[in-house]
Amino acid sequence: MKNILKSIFISSFPVIALVVFVKTIINANFYLNDIGLLISSLAIIVFFSMLFLKPVARTSRTLTFYSALIVIGVAANVFNFEQKNTLIAVGLALGWLAYLTWYSTFKKREINTLKVGSILPYFNFENGKKEQISTKNFTRDFSIYLFYRGNWCPLCMAQIKEVVQQYKELEKRNVNLFLVSSQPHKFTQNLTLKYKVPFQFLVDVNNTVAKQIGVYHKNGLPTGFQVLGYDSDVVLPTVIITDKNNKIIFVDLTDNYRVRPEPETFLKIIDTYKASIN
Repeated sequence: MKNILKSIFISSFPVIALVVFVKTIINANFYLNDIGLLISSLAIIVFFSMLFLKPVARTSRTLTFYSALIVIGVAANVFNFEQKNTLIAVGLALGWLAYLTWYSTFKKREINTLKVGSILPYFNFENGKKEQISTKNFTRDFSIYLFYRGNWCPLCMAQIKEVVQQYKELEKRNVNLFLVSSQPHKFTQNLTLKYKVPFQFLVDVNNTVAKQIGVYHKNGLPTGFQVLGYDSDVVLPTVIITDKNNKIIFVDLTDNYRVRPEPETFLKIIDTYKASIN
């Protein structure tokens, strides 16, 4: 049952906001409380729609603009009180608060095996064609492991696009890039075909490595996406950078799926490390 409530919540909350918006439009007399409901529900609809229509790799923690609109919607209902509409407006606001502070965040992620200075073991993955891939066969000055939730996650796809755009800079620094998800092979193969770059798009079958290093996220898939062929269990967004001896020089264990490091951070970490050992 772990994370089931979160999985249901993230699939139902935007739908509830859409229902509220449509019903308000149909029945509205456009009093102040109706306008408040429209503002609150539309803010939620627009935010989640834009994640897919115009994906971004990261957002602020508080999503201040959208949060302000939802507060305005509640204030309008309080000012022009009507019990039903006010309760709905407050409910939407509480749902938004739950999204910001409960759904978006992970428990504190301190993993003993993923400490700067520790040696990362070699891993066995599969590529999109189900061929066995061992990281020990890739010898370069640095390796970046980017664990992402899956093709269904718009922030993950935007992050991968950012990294792909930096592939020439990564090549200059002699970097292996492993992009790892536990999603079915066909989705990973789609990424391989989409991005013609010398990166490794890999599958962590049954989340074997994710469980080994502590980045496993049981029931992390939003309810309903299973019909598209995705598995319910995913990985937590994670970035690990190692040197040529597999020593970890950087780890990002974000505690919020909407807050992720930029590719420029990877380049800076690598350049700083190279300078420190020269």
